[in-house]
Amino acid sequence: MLGFLRRRRLRQLRESSDEALLMHIGDTPESVYGFLEGLIEENRPNFIVHTGDLVDNVKLERRPDLRPLYLSGLRRLAKILKNSGARLYIVPGNEDDPELLREFFGDSVVEPGTVIEIGGKKFALGHTWKDVADREADFRLYGHNFKAIPKGLNAVLGVNFIFLPSGRVVRVDYPVGTDTMRGYKIWRGL
Repeated sequence: MLGFLRRRRLRQLRESSDEALLMHIGDTPESVYGFLEGLIEENRPNFIVHTGDLVDNVKLERRPDLRPLYLSGLRRLAKILKNSGARLYIVPGNEDDPELLREFFGDSVVEPGTVIEIGGKKFALGHTWKDVADREADFRLYGHNFKAIPKGLNAVLGVNFIFLPSGRVVRVDYPVGTDTMRGYKIWRGL
């Protein structure tokens, strides 16, 4: 119920505000792609930051032989993100193939630890909290595990929406079962 209320509140804020909107996602298994597409259609973010592990149900770091499955998922997500019309920032995660990311997203791929400025706010972008912990920024965007840090927004915990320039944040929970699809609640050996 809380997830529904947050999503409705986000939609109301978006409709009543002329602020720019940044959407922060990360560690996305294929099972959430439809959910993300719906959030994008509802809220029309101006910017989307993905902080890595774009096809998080495929663990390339341990299973490079799964590259064809990863490529299939990446193709689906790239279509959703590119069709959004938003300015994209993509940070490679430990389960990603950086070369394939560059092939699909070109100059939108940024190195972990990159700091960007949007709407008068500075954002440190990383895959893990260690990538951004020492960066001077208004917001530190990352994912990978459940760690929380000062000024940090962790995409594992939910989809973060940041209104700019006010800096107001609304977090929308991922669908039930997302952590299982990420492999967080099962043996990670795949």
